[in-house]
Formats: sequence, C-alpha cells, structure tokens
Amino acid sequence: MMPFSSSLPAVDTSSDHDFLMLLAQTASIHLRSILKLCFAHDEAHAAVVVYDQGCELALVLTEAYRACLPAAQFVDFAQHQPSEIQAILANLQAHDLVVLVQSTNFRMDAYRIRVELFKRDLKVIEHLHLARMPGPQAQIYVDALAYDEAYYRGMGRALKHAFDQAPFGIVDSGGEKLYFDSTFEDAKLNVGDYREMNNVGGQFPIGEVFSEARDLRAVHGRVRIFVFGDTQFSVNQPETPITLVVEHGQVIEVEDSTPEFDKVLANIREDEGVVWVRELGFGMNRALSAERTVSDIGTFERMCGVHLSLGAKHGIYGKPGFKRGDGKYHVDVFAVTEKVFLGEQCVFNEGAWCAPIVQLDSA
Repeated sequence: MMPFSSSLPAVDTSSDHDFLMLLAQTASIHLRSILKLCFAHDEAHAAVVVYDQGCELALVLTEAYRACLPAAQFVDFAQHQPSEIQAILANLQAHDLVVLVQSTNFRMDAYRIRVELFKRDLKVIEHLHLARMPGPQAQIYVDALAYDEAYYRGMGRALKHAFDQAPFGIVDSGGEKLYFDSTFEDAKLNVGDYREMNNVGGQFPIGEVFSEARDLRAVHGRVRIFVFGDTQFSVNQPETPITLVVEHGQVIEVEDSTPEFDKVLANIREDEGVVWVRELGFGMNRALSAERTVSDIGTFERMCGVHLSLGAKHGIYGKPGFKRGDGKYHVDVFAVTEKVFLGEQCVFNEGAWCAPIVQLDSA
C-alpha cells in the first residue's frame, strides 16, 4: 500500500497517522471483496477514482483504492475543472468502473454524475458526505464496508420474498405497535447483487431491503423512534425516544418530541399539508446500530433494524394521488425495534433478522 503522502495539506493527520494507515489497510480488505463480489471488476476494464482531500476518511478511502486498483486513474477533484473530469470519464467504455470519494458531494454544474454514468452502462461506487463522519466514526464507516456475501444475498432475498408474500406487517417498538394492514409493494434490494438490475452500483456502505404498504392509509398505530434525520441531514438522537401516533397513514400526534423534530414536522406540513408514513425499510448492516452511530443520515440508513420515511416523496413507488416529483420530503426515522412481523412470521427478534425467513421456491 502506498503511504499517506506528506503533500496532503487539507487535513492534519500527523497525530493519527498510524491509526489512519491501519484503517486504510482494513478498508482495502473490504473494498477488494466489494470489487470482486459485487462488481466483478478485473484488469480487462478501466477504472477511474475521482477523490478529494477534504477529510481524513476521504484520505483513508483513497489510499485503500490505490491499494486495490493500482492500474486505475486517480483524479483529484479540486485540481481539475468539471469539464476536464467529464472528458476523462467520457473516455470510459461500458462496464468500466468509476469510484467517487467525496467529503461532501461533487458538483459539476448540471452534470448529474451517477445518473449520467449509469446511462452509459458504467459501474459506479459512491462514497458521500464523508466529512460528516470524523474521528471514531471513520472506524464505524470502514467496518460498515465489510461485505458478507452469504448474509446480504441470502437474508436479503429471503426478506424480499417475505415482504412480497406478506398480507400485513407489524413493527413492535417495545410495547407500541405500528400496523401495516395491507400487502406490500414489490420489495427492492440493496445488497450488492446487481445481476438482475439495470444499474450496477450506488452509494456505499450497503445493506437494505425496503418496500411500503400498497395502501398507505392502511398504516396505523404507534411507533417509538430513537433517531431521526434533522434539517441538516444529520443523525439526531434524542435522550428519550419519540412516539409517533399514526392514523390512516399519517402522523397525527407526537409524544416526547424535541424542538428539532417539531421543526422537521412543521416543514413537512408547511409544504405538503400532512405527514405521510411511506417507506418501511429493513436495514441489514450489522456494523451500524443504536450504539454504533455515524452522523450522516444516508449512511446510517443501512443500520441493522427498521427505518421509516416521513413525507410524500418516494421516487421508487408511484401511488394514486402522488405524482412522482411532487413530494418534497423523505425524512428517515429509525424505530426502536423489538420484533417485526411479516404476516404471522417473526422476521426480526433480539436485534437481528431471523433466518430462515420463509421457505423459498426451489427455482
């Protein structure tokens, strides 16, 4: 592995140099598995890594990719004009690989990087908002990159099958229960298996199966949440879990709220009128939990447990009365989760997804 260069002035890593080197070595082990098992990347295909030097975690991941992809072209985002980077990416062929290591979120005018790359059948790995996860959070992030193929693909497919067959669902958050008295939409997988997907890649870390009720108005009950995404897209963990009271698919009352959560709800109501409960997400990443949190809500969304989305926005599932693109808010909230039922079967208990979930078809 190439050592951290002394010519990286963006952050001071001198006091933590040994720790960062070890972290980069760990990250390289996980990334090698991802490149091989998820992307089937080999030397026959080109790779470009676009990176910045804005935070320690970005430096760690960049060094890890240098170890994993010695033949790749590395492009420092800050040292090139957007047109230059676009020209470099334009030289790639279908099934080549692009890695984006971003302390924040790369902007190239109107050029939407990942969407445009997918249109060209390029494989994409995105690491976003790394600067939001400083210090010890970097270790948690790197741990979350570990790819357990049997767990993610086996359990992921089983959860999807259970979702797709379930006549109803229940989330038990410690005495409070949220009921989904409806069948579910076709569940989607984010488990690193792209063989049946149009696009290869996305944001990492991964580990999620998600759906939502076909009839949103059939969602009702009470649910306790221990984390929510605040107005700064950060993980906000109140001292006491907040209880949401849901009727006809909408949050009608809140108990033990906080000023920041009140602000989230007020923003949704101001722009959308009501607060819908839409996504029911099963996070599978065992490196993320109520005890092992990171500040970036997009990363923490993979946390092993249940998350819901508040607001009308959901780009995957269309609904009568919900036009795609009309909804403004998709706010992730994370349920205190004791048990989860899909139909009569308990699929989550004692902090873990239960296996086997269902008897899968032999096909």
